[in-house]
Amino acid sequence: MNSVEISARTVEEALEIALQKLNLTEEEVKIKILEEPSKGFLGILGQKMAKIKVTPNIDPLALTKEFLEEITQLMGLNVDMEVLADNEYIKINFVGKKLGILIGRRGDTLDALQYLTNLVVNKYNYQSGSNSERIKIILDVEGYRQRREETLTKLAYKMAKKVQQTGRKVVFEPMNPQERRIIHTALQDEEFVQTISEGVDPFRRVIIKKV
Repeated sequence: MNSVEISARTVEEALEIALQKLNLTEEEVKIKILEEPSKGFLGILGQKMAKIKVTPNIDPLALTKEFLEEITQLMGLNVDMEVLADNEYIKINFVGKKLGILIGRRGDTLDALQYLTNLVVNKYNYQSGSNSERIKIILDVEGYRQRREETLTKLAYKMAKKVQQTGRKVVFEPMNPQERRIIHTALQDEEFVQTISEGVDPFRRVIIKKV
């Protein structure tokens, strides 16, 4: 994934040298001309070499899998990765035994790994110039996020009913932005209660109160 800068008499010659160094084809790289060649006085003195920068094209999916394989191996985990990808996002679902360590307390470890993966992949993607749009990467462990969403949605309805019956507000424990969004979304069309978020991350909470 490292770029190379090559100087030669012509751009074509510099490109040939760069491709040999990278062991890639012209279709697999991005080429930036840093300096055009020029002839000096009388075609001899002060001759200027061509200089180019050649960067391998980044495959975001391959980079994501490579990064996650390295991380999970360092953690001593044997995992398989189920991949769902399109032009907007890459979703990786880890499958294996004893993967609770990847989830952490209420998904804290999984969220941290997802943040780090997005940071690394989008950094390389930006540096390569292969895509101007950020790539969204979503990580899951054996459907944990879906189960957590279902649990929070049921809890939201239960607490909304309690608020409606008692008139007293309900304050949830601190949640990350994704989980707070689940609560807000679940109750957005409820007529007799409303949800608000209060506090500062990582201690920001959702509050359900009667309208």
